[in-house]
Amino acid sequence: MQVQTHVDIHSEWGIVAARQAGRKLAREIGFGSVDQARITTAISELARNIYLYANKGQIQIEEATSAGKRGIKIIATDQGPGIKEIRRVMEDGFTTSGGLGAGLPGVKRLMDDFDIDSELKVGTTITAIKWLR
Repeated sequence: MQVQTHVDIHSEWGIVAARQAGRKLAREIGFGSVDQARITTAISELARNIYLYANKGQIQIEEATSAGKRGIKIIATDQGPGIKEIRRVMEDGFTTSGGLGAGLPGVKRLMDDFDIDSELKVGTTITAIKWLR
C-alpha cells in the first residue's frame, strides 16, 4: 500500500505541517537524517512559494517506486497566477519576493527528479522526487 499525505497550504502553519509530514514519511521510507533535511527543505520552499505567490494550494507527499527503487515524491499544486517565465525563475539568484532567489533552483538541486508545469491564470504544479540510495 502506498502512503500518501495531503497538506493544504493557506497559512504559515500549513508550511510547518507539510514539513513535518514530509520528514515523517521520509523517515518511514528509510532516508537518513541528511536526506530528511534535504527533503523537508524542498517541501518548505515549495509550500512557501504556494503561500507567497498563490495564497493557497496543496502539497501531496507520497512514496514513489520505479524499477525497484523507492523514494519520496512531492507534488506542489496551486491555482495561482502561474509562472510567466519558467526559465527565468529557474536561474540562481532570480527573485520576485526579495528573498535569496534559491527557491526553485535550490529544490531542483536538493531532489533527484524535478518537473514544473505552469499555465498563466491557471496555476502551477511542481513534482520533485528523491530516490533512496
